[in-house]
Amino acid sequence: MVTFSHADTGTSEQQWAAAGVAALPELPLDTAELAALTFVVVAAHPDDETLGAGGFLARLHAAGAAIELVLCTAGEASHPDSQTTTPEQLAAVRLTEFDTAVSGLAPRATWRFLELPDGQLAANADRIEAAVRETTAGIQPENVVIVAPFRADGHTDHDTLGKVAADLAAQEGYGLLEYPIWYWLWAGTGDTTWNGWVRVPLSQEEQQAKAKAMRAHASQTEPLSGRPGDETLLSGTFLEHFERPWETFAWHPSHAGTNSAADAERIFDEVHRREEDPWSYTTSWYERRKRALSLAALPRESYESGLELGCSIGTLSEELARRCRTFLGVDASSAALAQAAERLATYPSAEVKHLVMPQEWPEGSFDLVVLSETGYYLSPEELTELLARIQASTTPGGTLLLCHWRHPISGWELDAESVHAMARTHLGWPTHGLYQEKDFMLEVFTAPDTSP
Repeated sequence: MVTFSHADTGTSEQQWAAAGVAALPELPLDTAELAALTFVVVAAHPDDETLGAGGFLARLHAAGAAIELVLCTAGEASHPDSQTTTPEQLAAVRLTEFDTAVSGLAPRATWRFLELPDGQLAANADRIEAAVRETTAGIQPENVVIVAPFRADGHTDHDTLGKVAADLAAQEGYGLLEYPIWYWLWAGTGDTTWNGWVRVPLSQEEQQAKAKAMRAHASQTEPLSGRPGDETLLSGTFLEHFERPWETFAWHPSHAGTNSAADAERIFDEVHRREEDPWSYTTSWYERRKRALSLAALPRESYESGLELGCSIGTLSEELARRCRTFLGVDASSAALAQAAERLATYPSAEVKHLVMPQEWPEGSFDLVVLSETGYYLSPEELTELLARIQASTTPGGTLLLCHWRHPISGWELDAESVHAMARTHLGWPTHGLYQEKDFMLEVFTAPDTSP
């Protein structure tokens, strides 16, 4: 259990900046994707919503997203030693502050107050869960994102609320954004938890809206009076963590999908029969740039035997075939493979095969295996089997390249982060290189060299 006081000096913002928090990848949701979702923002106390996600709330409002806020307590226990203000009086003040802050950040948002006692959310977890379920009733799970305190934030109310939100998101398949607050105070930069988080860069207007909302919470950012017990709760050095031109979240996309490899074969055959190049592989700058980065990330100039899993119409296959003495591209869509075969026709040692992975698998071994934008079209069980196949088929010292789109993949359980995390866990191979940005992540692994 983390022990700290709001009066602690803690880890400074300068230390966090030096640790590289600003280099975290961006949340992979653009304006259109935000607008299509319903966000349920839960706060243990008034000001949590502004500190952790105030700029994000302003962005959601501007995008036209549906926003529902659930406030658990009035934060009446923030000044237990006050000689001038009773808990009841402080509750009234803080609820007014909350309404003012939220109205400035997201005027169209609606909110409800659960009237739970400050500091006692652990005894009211069931009521919180029920309230969130009521708020999300009738909405498709893949269209819901809960925004909640980080489940290991260190404050008992934050931890309880974060765990309720995380458990509910896992049960129902909701997306989840966890916002840290007290973590920035007590955690040291050597704690690796934050390394997997994402940033939401804030525009100047969003920063200004957040700053104005914070000023609305005057009972926490200014002294209640000059009397003992009425001192400022949130110090200026602590607030520096929330004056960044970005906000930070632990991001867990919706895993409401139920499709599998067999579904992928049918779906992608239909897509490729309708259009020759449905994802603009040959024309979009994103695709051309991603291919160039993938090719540049390969640690060797040439390979003996290359395998591309999910080669689609063969745009990357053609580039890979130039660097492999022999090359095989496989895909579940026969319609896509027809185009891939045409692209590889000028390479005598390159071929394509129709295989539904991981149930079907090519013979032989390979010193280069590429899995690009394909891993999340498998169920977790199928991906586990696929990784076992890769492990058995890759020669010692061989290269595995993974590259995946970081935006939500509707209809499937996995996403880019989960695919790469499963690869690290199941293979245990060292990472040769890792590149992440808002749209995609690219990772290269090296198979252990077992030669004496």
